[in-house]
Amino acid sequence: MPNKRWVIPDIHGCAETLQMLVEDLVRPQLEDELYFLGDYIDRGPDSKGVLDYLMEIEKKPFKTTFLLGNHEDYFLRAYDYEKNPDKILGIKKKNKIKKEWLFHGGKEAMKSFGTKNLPEIPSRYIDWMRKLQNYVELDKFILVHAGLNFKNEDPFEDTNSMIWVRDYEVVPEKINFKKIIHGHVPVSLDFIDNSLKNHAQYNFLDLDNGTYMSRRSGYGNLIALELNSMEYVVQHNVDF
Repeated sequence: MPNKRWVIPDIHGCAETLQMLVEDLVRPQLEDELYFLGDYIDRGPDSKGVLDYLMEIEKKPFKTTFLLGNHEDYFLRAYDYEKNPDKILGIKKKNKIKKEWLFHGGKEAMKSFGTKNLPEIPSRYIDWMRKLQNYVELDKFILVHAGLNFKNEDPFEDTNSMIWVRDYEVVPEKINFKKIIHGHVPVSLDFIDNSLKNHAQYNFLDLDNGTYMSRRSGYGNLIALELNSMEYVVQHNVDF
């Protein structure tokens, strides 16, 4: 049998849900490939646990690829500013990026690390996040956290859009008529199911079911899509 290629979107600090998805449903074998679309941290209760688990998966014999999400970008920018803040007359300016990040789920992430001081987070987590990729191009697919800027002559030049864009219109010839698979924007499970059942009609697929949104009907699951079969598995959130 050919190796399986699994794509897993936004995890958002839901470590137990991730573990159950991988170990009970995906069950990767030696030659399988795992692609993670970013947003591993924030909102959920255990960002540190998610990163620990992913860093352990990376040591396994199957192939793993990890993309950068906007929440990792938020975290790194807040961390870098905290280490090297702007100053006026020798007085450190407030870290506005940190304030924004904490509001958008960073508070839960900091709690999982057991600190309120960003520089106290162990450097191995920072180093790991700095190595995350912006996108990956496969035979029929472009995997990216958010999307691409097709207003550019070369959509791959705009790395900021890859992690932040929300609305875009695909220009197929600019990506060799490959299908974009992304997360970033939560959509309902019915929407995901319909788009995957009719995937030939779509030039992009959104896999983000809002893992942390367990109280909202039709949301609160973590998806894994197998690219060869275009079949998917669903793990309901067990962290909340």
